[in-house]
Amino acid sequence: MSDFAVKPTLTGELVVLRPLDEGDYDALVAAMADPEVTRFTDPHDDGSGVEEEMYREWLRTRKDQTDRLDLAIVSKATGRTVGEAVLNKWSPDDESCNFRIMIGADGRGQGLGTEATRMIVDYAFERLGLYRISLTVFAFNPRGRRVYEKAGFVEEGRLRQAVALDGERHDDIMMSILAPEWQTLRSDA
Repeated sequence: MSDFAVKPTLTGELVVLRPLDEGDYDALVAAMADPEVTRFTDPHDDGSGVEEEMYREWLRTRKDQTDRLDLAIVSKATGRTVGEAVLNKWSPDDESCNFRIMIGADGRGQGLGTEATRMIVDYAFERLGLYRISLTVFAFNPRGRRVYEKAGFVEEGRLRQAVALDGERHDDIMMSILAPEWQTLRSDA
């Protein structure tokens, strides 16, 4: 049975994934203010930002959540928080959850997102005993999609023309990875 109450620290070659806390506030607010992050996570954001005390409280409570896992992505090269990796929408009966990741400008183009994705997927299958992890990615985010494919996620459907942005319509791509697929990937590595 999954135990989302445990908040691990996971160490890779490029990143450390550790529990989010209030000390990550400035780094995460800066990442969320990045136009590329906004475009790929919430393209209809009006730019008004987050209410500081509410977001600080949200960060303070991440360690108390028993139905999700929120981890800061820390670059080993700089020691700075560059984003977050999250397992949420947990369905204990289905042994499944959703995955999302956010990397600010300081962390892009260095392989940090790829490593963080692989690390959290490995943790979800090997330590939490999950069977399925799903996500969605906008069709206009090819870099994000490549990261997910490198970690073994496969497209399983599309919400056709679900997002209207800048006068154009775009698909929202649904992807997932199953525990047996992850095992095969690990065996082939």
